[in-house]
Amino acid sequence: MKSMKKSFLFLVMLVATLLVFAACGTDTEEDQDPVDDENGEETTEEATEEAQEGGELVIANLSDAVALNPHGSNDTPSSNVAYNIYEALVVQDEDMEVQPGLAHDWEMVEDTLWEFHLEEGVTFHDGSEFNAEVVEANINRILDDAVASPRAFLYDMITDVIVVDDYTVQFETEYSFAPLPAHLAHNGGGMISQELIEEDYAAMDDGEEPGSVINESPVGTGPFEFDYWNSGDEIRLVRNEDYWGDNAYLDSIVFRVVPEDGTRIADIETGQAHIGDPLSPSDVSRIENTEGIHVNETPSVSLSYIGFNAQKEPFDDPQVRQAISMAINKDAIIEDLYGGAGVPAIGPLAPEVFGYDENVSGLEYDVDQARELLADAGYEDGFETTIWTNDSRERIDAATVVQDELADLGIDVEIEIVEWGAYLENTAAGEHDMFVLGWSTVTGDADYGMYPLFHSDNFGEPGNRTFLENEELDALLEEGRQNPDPEERQEIYSEAQEILVEEAPMLYIHHQEFLLAVSDEVQGLWQHPTGILMLDDVYLDQ
Repeated sequence: MKSMKKSFLFLVMLVATLLVFAACGTDTEEDQDPVDDENGEETTEEATEEAQEGGELVIANLSDAVALNPHGSNDTPSSNVAYNIYEALVVQDEDMEVQPGLAHDWEMVEDTLWEFHLEEGVTFHDGSEFNAEVVEANINRILDDAVASPRAFLYDMITDVIVVDDYTVQFETEYSFAPLPAHLAHNGGGMISQELIEEDYAAMDDGEEPGSVINESPVGTGPFEFDYWNSGDEIRLVRNEDYWGDNAYLDSIVFRVVPEDGTRIADIETGQAHIGDPLSPSDVSRIENTEGIHVNETPSVSLSYIGFNAQKEPFDDPQVRQAISMAINKDAIIEDLYGGAGVPAIGPLAPEVFGYDENVSGLEYDVDQARELLADAGYEDGFETTIWTNDSRERIDAATVVQDELADLGIDVEIEIVEWGAYLENTAAGEHDMFVLGWSTVTGDADYGMYPLFHSDNFGEPGNRTFLENEELDALLEEGRQNPDPEERQEIYSEAQEILVEEAPMLYIHHQEFLLAVSDEVQGLWQHPTGILMLDDVYLDQ
């Protein structure tokens, strides 16, 4: 979604580039639907003109960012901050449709060649110019083995970045790759100042870790600039007064780390914070019954799941993974822990994601069958194991449900609660047995919803924390991303989803609804289906 302040320009651009978007394979509309604000009221141009400038928005977050280098992290807390600092060539609206960003139009000129035309007059926070050479430097950095970006899989089909002129860039791909614009909309494609990239490489030559310079002083083109980061406490951004588009209303944004659910709510009730992210479903009634605060609900393309480390005994046996999946009542988890907010998952893809197949049966809750599978695998008397989670209340409660229900099968489960940064690092290293986590299919395409999670090239940080390795599945996922025919791609992903039923690397719980606790002072807020908070049009009605 573009800012309502930019709506006229946006419509003009849509009309002018309609044929180009058709070539890109995106569905565009000349007339955009009105925007609903968080109270369900239609937002108009007139209402937007009444927006108040100034003020500091305080967001109370469960977890701190892991990194402010968009190429170096793959978690939502980091992305929520980075989205305001960096911009990508294109963006996705609330319907997951690709729209202009730093590029105003694009087309597939050949099966393996895309061309993007860039906005002129855009500058970075350090005053340097955004142009085609910057795009080349950013993509090459992501794909550089020395950088080892966990987001390299997004662009590893790109074989060459061609600078046509200052404001035209081409991407040559190894094979025809229809979802490329959606991949470029991912915040992993956020454009970093070329000067900062060069400084970071110089630090690497001196023995520093990749991204160390970028994390200390991130520089993008976005509506907000980096001010400071007190690790474990808060991150502050300030308005970019030289922004190439319409300036943000807020003077500043503070992302404050508040791990306790009750404390986040209390901070909003007392005016110390404006947004609590996330809101526990069990606290929804408290918010609804408190004057001056409301609940913001957003359907998502995310997946909540319990994963098994397929490289460690006994989870290296598919029968054990199937048994545990069938022994746990995920419907009760959805209802009791998440307040019924969301859609039960039969696999990794949400219904709105391309490639989803409603005919995939999944594994049904069946404790008796689970006992038989465990006995067949040689674990009739159970075994001892651990389940990891971070300090999310729902995830801790889900781990407790797993512990209780598996006890009935003789499986002794110890729960380990791990700090968020260490949690990501250690699950990426494969040190876990079972774990509770989530994934958002941020491109709206099955390639992103399956390739990073299950292809054996993506063990660890890129997404495959179950360490599943299946040659047939690998081949299908490679074919799915290379085949340009939508119907054939659907068949490929349907077959892949059937394999995942047998492999059972995860217990797929649900595609949740994102819940936020929000002060009534906050206007213009919306949350993307990927979980990112959209803040450039937010203002405080005080």
